[in-house]
Amino acid sequence: MTNFLPINTILVPQGAEYKAVCRGLSGIIGSIPTVVAIPVGMKPLLKYLQQGQFLAPSRVLIMGICGSLSDRYTVGDIVLYQDCIYQGKQQECDRTFTAQLHFSQSQKVSLVKCLTSDRVIWSAVEKRHLGEALAADVVDMEGFTALEFFNAAGVAVAMLRVVSDDCQHNIPDLTSAINSDGSLKPFPLAIAMLRQPLAATRLIRGSLTALKVLEQVTNRLFSGNKLE
Repeated sequence: MTNFLPINTILVPQGAEYKAVCRGLSGIIGSIPTVVAIPVGMKPLLKYLQQGQFLAPSRVLIMGICGSLSDRYTVGDIVLYQDCIYQGKQQECDRTFTAQLHFSQSQKVSLVKCLTSDRVIWSAVEKRHLGEALAADVVDMEGFTALEFFNAAGVAVAMLRVVSDDCQHNIPDLTSAINSDGSLKPFPLAIAMLRQPLAATRLIRGSLTALKVLEQVTNRLFSGNKLE
């Protein structure tokens, strides 16, 4: 049975994450959701959502990758958000929608609290500090903004992501490589990677692992198969 949950739209950050979700849906027979590529980052995403370029259904699933702030979660782990925090504010994911997703895939999915950041958290020391200080498990750059927007509009949102980097190692500081529109700038990205080759290698390896898991979880979710 395909699309066992009434999900019409998946939002996923543009680029490699979007492509991974699309690969996961390819070959599935029957009804599949529309996949929408969204900008990376809080401000670009808010601008995109406010422009109303797509008709939001009653349920939206947000997918992608995230970073770990806790020793409990490492590269390749699948996480389902309970809520997102940003600067002392909190937005909750839809409890019923989230519970349905968790029940369907509970063997391999952990419920987590997310910190949404308006910048790249690249330092392992800062990751661990934020995780402890805010009792947050993972970090992303879109979750809080999406929840704030859709909760105000009465749209139920769930967020399913895959960890791409742990809290034990630095990743390259990619802040300068993100455009104001949420796209990546190839040259600054390359420079940032070259400045920290070991961290870059680790980030690439972790991202490839996470993207493969993202593809697999998408396929299993919409083909109606349990995660193994």
